[in-house]
Amino acid sequence: QVQLVEFGGGLVQAGGSLRLSCVASGITFSIYAVGWYRQAPGKQRELVAAISSGGSPNYADSVKGRLTISRDNVKNTVHLQMNSLKPEDTAVYYCKVSRPLMSIEYWGQGTQVTVSS
Repeated sequence: QVQLVEFGGGLVQAGGSLRLSCVASGITFSIYAVGWYRQAPGKQRELVAAISSGGSPNYADSVKGRLTISRDNVKNTVHLQMNSLKPEDTAVYYCKVSRPLMSIEYWGQGTQVTVSS
């Protein structure tokens, strides 16, 4: 059974930092691409950062320079270090693992990030 568990969300003041983590089980984690998505109230879910199975990161323009994605294939974990947080970063953050060529993807349950001004 595939399971993704996210943690690390919380309430932080603007300018602060949080580190989100997503732990995967039930899959060969190293062969999956991983993405962090977020969804704010009334808005569509959007991709903020992704990392390929080979470790190449990509970021949405809105978070470049502030968020860093990394993965640890030994611990089946992906991290999202979030610095210089802004109120507009407030959202539920979701982890997704995928193998796009095989149309396989799994989602975590999400973790709330709230940034106060």
